[in-house]
Amino acid sequence: MKINSIKGMNDLLPDQTRNWRQVENLLHNFFTIHGYGEIRTPNVEKTELFKRVIGDQTDIVHKEMYAWDDQGKESISLRPELTAPTVRAFIEHNLQKLNKNTKLYYIGSAFRRERPQKGRQREFCQFGVEAIGSVFPEQDAEVISMAYNIYEMLGVDNLELVINSVGSSDSKAKYTKELKKYLSEFKNNLSDVSKERYDKNPLRILDTKNNEEKKIIKDAPKILDFLNKEESNHFNQIRRFLDKLNIPYQIDNNLVRGLDYYTMTTFEIRTNIIGSQDALCGGGRYDNLVEQLGGKPIPAIGFAAGMERLLMALSSKEDDIDEKLDIFILSSGEDGVSNALKICDILRSQLGISVQMDLCRSSFKSQMRQANKLNADYVVIIGEEEISRNVGIIKNMSSGDQIEVPLDTIHKHFDIVNNEQK
Repeated sequence: MKINSIKGMNDLLPDQTRNWRQVENLLHNFFTIHGYGEIRTPNVEKTELFKRVIGDQTDIVHKEMYAWDDQGKESISLRPELTAPTVRAFIEHNLQKLNKNTKLYYIGSAFRRERPQKGRQREFCQFGVEAIGSVFPEQDAEVISMAYNIYEMLGVDNLELVINSVGSSDSKAKYTKELKKYLSEFKNNLSDVSKERYDKNPLRILDTKNNEEKKIIKDAPKILDFLNKEESNHFNQIRRFLDKLNIPYQIDNNLVRGLDYYTMTTFEIRTNIIGSQDALCGGGRYDNLVEQLGGKPIPAIGFAAGMERLLMALSSKEDDIDEKLDIFILSSGEDGVSNALKICDILRSQLGISVQMDLCRSSFKSQMRQANKLNADYVVIIGEEEISRNVGIIKNMSSGDQIEVPLDTIHKHFDIVNNEQK
């Protein structure tokens, strides 16, 4: 019987991983030049970590986590997101000792048992940053601008940045009380999901996708009206910084994000080119989280984004990320193959040039088709006739020009070409 992959956990094939790798390389460089260091945490964590961080009553913890008891009867889970493990590692390894303002980034898999759909799978890749140590609005502005600039840098169209503030825990509590009071008049008109949220986390109702409920919350109290003076100043400063950075934004009074740990700033980046699941990236401030997990009271802010949705957005562009091959070597006969193997080795190991050759003893016609398919800049022909004259034919695939070069100097020729192109 054929065994297939698990539902919602997909293979990435070579024609896909090329684009993934290029985007990942861009992200690594982008985060590095902004002063963020990479962190890699385990795929498996103690279930308690996510219950404490995300919230025991959230859909993620309550319905979507892959959790089980190991042989030691301890409940462990595949991580459903990467903020909690990053903060756990920050505390466990006392990273603040190394840097008062610790800046971390990650790129890694996360797992949620939800209904697979376009841009949302049960195993997905999440990238993001966590800036731990600064309470000031300029840190918020940096994180928000980084998130926006990633998508702008990659050329994603129709970007929309929306921001909000949910205030401190006290302000959020006051607002929640008023929101429940307002919604109580409409409780019978709420969906079963929203009725459940009304009792457990009424702020989540603001994120409803139900059109009738959207009409109800249109006139609901606005959380910005419940911020104290300090919280309002913090939010207004962020807006001024974003204006200075020429980053366009909209205020969304209903943006509270789905995780319980957010305080003050929340934001999302959206686009209309990937369908109904329009959120590319989301984040916010979580000033209580480090203390909640047993660390010192330390403020923090971050964002997380889905790699799949980013690549979906990029796939709509005509100038898709492309990968070129430098050289393809065509060969025939044992001596031709032997020389091709040697030249490949030298070009790769000494010059760092991407080079391929046929290893199935195909015809020259078939090998040339391979070279064209791989978008090679050059082909090197080493057939029996060339071997008899101890030369290889180098053909520029763009211009069609070709020259003969002694076999033992082919690598020197491409070294010169490389230096000229630099």
